[in-house]
Amino acid sequence: MTTRSRVSKSPVKRFTRFFSGIWGEMKKVVWLSKREAAYLTVLVIIGTIAAGIILYAFDFGFSTFIDKLILNR
Repeated sequence: MTTRSRVSKSPVKRFTRFFSGIWGEMKKVVWLSKREAAYLTVLVIIGTIAAGIILYAFDFGFSTFIDKLILNR
């Protein structure tokens, strides 16, 4: 049976190492330009509106189908 020695690290050192690691990774990120970010934002908004319209049309169609054919209203 092997025994492990516990290395005691102070919370301050762990905290500092954690955030320095985060900072190092953030430097590696390739950020979008403002133009690309704006374009993609508009694209997401348009896609969301289109999906909403499609879902509304299906919901309206199924509601009408249920009302007219099944419930005889």
